[in-house]
Amino acid sequence: MAKTQDFTAMMKDMMGAFPVDTSAMEDVFKNTAALNEKLSAVVLGAAEQSSEISSKWTKDALAKMSGVSKVQSDPAEYAKSATDFASASAEVAAENLAAFAEVAKKAQMETVELLMSAGKDMGEEATAAVQKATTEVTAAAKKAAAK
Repeated sequence: MAKTQDFTAMMKDMMGAFPVDTSAMEDVFKNTAALNEKLSAVVLGAAEQSSEISSKWTKDALAKMSGVSKVQSDPAEYAKSATDFASASAEVAAENLAAFAEVAKKAQMETVELLMSAGKDMGEEATAAVQKATTEVTAAAKKAAAK
């Protein structure tokens, strides 16, 4: 009877001949976690600034409403206070929308800078990892061929 070949031993020998360096994967995970932390800081900073703008806008609008809600002796004064409120609200709206745009612009620029930096770092790390792997595989292949 023919003896069945032990594929487990063969795979074990093959995997042993080509070692895998897990430190590269650990570095990728650490770098990704660091990038995510920086991106989260950008997002949270923009959200905080946006929240402050919204809160200030609401407080200003409520403060201006007091002028509209006061009792007037002349009916024409109601129209004037409503017109004043509307024009002040339009002016404040333009200012606040510009402030929101600045927050978005700043967040966009910070994000682009982070991603560009991360891309450059990843490219350098990938090149180094490929060179190291090539050296190790070449050495292992020469060693296996010598046997």
